[in-house]
Amino acid sequence: MRHLLDTRTLSREDAILILDTAEDMAATQQREMKKLPTLRGKTVVNLFFEDSTRTRISFEAAAKRLSADVINFSAKGSSVSKGESLKDTAQTLQAIGADGVIIRHPASGAAARLASSGWIDAGVLNAGDGMHEHPTQALLDAFTMRRRLHGDASRGRGLDGVSVVIVGDIAHSRVARSNLWLLHALGAKVSLVAPETLLPFGVRDWPVTLYHSLDDALAAEQPDVVMMLRIQTERMHAAFFPNEREYARNWGLDDARLARLTERAIVMHPGPMNRGLEISSGAADSPRSTVLEQVANGVSVRMACLFLLLSGERPQSERTEG
Repeated sequence: MRHLLDTRTLSREDAILILDTAEDMAATQQREMKKLPTLRGKTVVNLFFEDSTRTRISFEAAAKRLSADVINFSAKGSSVSKGESLKDTAQTLQAIGADGVIIRHPASGAAARLASSGWIDAGVLNAGDGMHEHPTQALLDAFTMRRRLHGDASRGRGLDGVSVVIVGDIAHSRVARSNLWLLHALGAKVSLVAPETLLPFGVRDWPVTLYHSLDDALAAEQPDVVMMLRIQTERMHAAFFPNEREYARNWGLDDARLARLTERAIVMHPGPMNRGLEISSGAADSPRSTVLEQVANGVSVRMACLFLLLSGERPQSERTEG
């Protein structure tokens, strides 16, 4: 792997390779000595232009468990807040010898820009760019689904025939986009549920089934996985629904809807959760919920991505390509 920028261009074979490598990484985390020497001598930079404590800590833990040196760069209080460009920052990272850059940025396409610019030789891993994609979140979600649904027989398998219902603010969600493309590549059937105001432009061209009613979706699809998305108040610039009470009543996973799920159905949420809005405490804390598993699995999946990106020496021609 040269970079990991999105899931839309990720093949089924590459996705399964990452998931299977994450299984190997997860196995090492059960040992008393969790640290591996794999990336000793490599420097990984967490380049975060957006706040995200959970994602940054997960990547930092993954890199350190592979013995990489980690530099955390936060745009707040840095030279970026004084007007330094992405190019200037990238060239600084190049000068200090960064081997891998994990970038989170509020602008869609920022990760791809960094990867193709020629400003830096490092492998680039997208940790979320605007309303575009968040590939490692989708990979850890798929990893969690495989483990819950297939158990010890998950290695080498996709998610063929698995019904996944994703509910909430699709319009502003890079998690929904990355999950859609990855799940589609892995053979799952994806349905999206949201009020019309929270569906993005062009969604009817995507390989999904659309619903405006959560009750209708649960009845028609009998899903194996229900993924609730956080209502992102920081991205809300207009009244997309009348009020929080109406949203919870129409699109929230409450205890009554939880009780109607099939016996093997699981409940997912990328976190952090708005309890009582998109998900009830009963649903969030039930045995069906995989929220804490997703956090733990995130470290294994990000270890796998960093391993595949940085463990091999790249050919000179590859290092210099834009």
